[in-house]
Amino acid sequence: MKPIQGSFIIGYVSILIKGDQPELFFQKCSRHGITIWDMKKHGPDLCEGKIKLADIKLIKKIRRGTGYKVSFVQKSGYPFLLKRFLRKRPLMIGLLLALFVIIFLSNIIWEVKITGVPKDIEEKISKQLNQYGVHPGAWIFSLQSPNEIQQQLVKDVPELLWVGVDQKGTTFYLEGVEKIIVKEIPAGEPRNLVAKKNGVIKELYVSKGIARVKVNDYVEKGDLLVSGVIGEDTVEDSTKGLVAADGLITANTWYEVSVTVPLEYYDEQVTGNNETKYYLKIGDFQLPVWGFGSPDYTDVHRETREATLRLLKWESPVKVVENVISEKTYNRRDRTKEEAIQIGIDQAKADLQLELGPEAKIMTEKILHESIEHGKVKLHLYITVEENIGDAQLLNQGD
Repeated sequence: MKPIQGSFIIGYVSILIKGDQPELFFQKCSRHGITIWDMKKHGPDLCEGKIKLADIKLIKKIRRGTGYKVSFVQKSGYPFLLKRFLRKRPLMIGLLLALFVIIFLSNIIWEVKITGVPKDIEEKISKQLNQYGVHPGAWIFSLQSPNEIQQQLVKDVPELLWVGVDQKGTTFYLEGVEKIIVKEIPAGEPRNLVAKKNGVIKELYVSKGIARVKVNDYVEKGDLLVSGVIGEDTVEDSTKGLVAADGLITANTWYEVSVTVPLEYYDEQVTGNNETKYYLKIGDFQLPVWGFGSPDYTDVHRETREATLRLLKWESPVKVVENVISEKTYNRRDRTKEEAIQIGIDQAKADLQLELGPEAKIMTEKILHESIEHGKVKLHLYITVEENIGDAQLLNQGD
């Protein structure tokens, strides 16, 4: 018979049967489901064959009372090689320590390179990275993903327009693009200030130019507020001059906003109970190494992080996966009509403030119309705002 597939991995032994017609013993073994291959007869009462390591106990059981003598002449396969290796403890300990040191050194940051930005911004980025824990000597598995670091840097360093973060081996590479503020009109260029929206002038402060409106005047979009032409009302054209009109023109403006707020809603809360599991991932296969079983949670929130296991500069296909499973609950809640109205007003004001910017000041709000449809409160609001409505407009030298 041919050797069975995978016999070296599972282990096999060569057995020598001694007795009258030893081949009959092998036939008896086959009837009990034992696979035998490479059978050789060395004499009238001597026969040799190979069996799987797992069948040794059954062979010994079958031999009892038969009168045959069974000898194990050769042991082969992975289990026996491993056993012999484990007996050499100094060698085994040395290899394990060496492997541990190599893996450890391959999974810490040795260098952080920052390119594409001036020195002052590079120092700010380096300072922020230290706060994130990204520095030489940091354990890679303890860091956020490059994508998370990239988003956080753009948020914390306002001078950055864009930054790319990449990890190659034990080195972190960051390439940044500095934010360049482009002014629509160069400073000092002759210009007027015109209204960028309708409103009623509340405050007027002109540092350069001639004011063409007064407090309490109603203006429409495009109306001239401050002229950059000095002396245009004089008789002599030679006395005219052009300046870059500048000033702060604050006006009361108004907006109509619609918002809808449900009377019934669900909120999600994390209870604080959680379990952390670790896996070794190769492709789509995950081998659990810590945290077995599933938590008895009805609803869960999962947060997964992956880190590639590295060996020197070689990136292995093995990834260490950390999976945090947190218990969460959903709670059904009801709002009164008054609560829904107040939430709608606050939401409308917050959205409008975000649109207009921090310099605008919301003054008053008035409900023009309210209704309840399909369990939702619908509001139509009239909101007044105090804001700067001045907008620069270039002057032609011939004006």
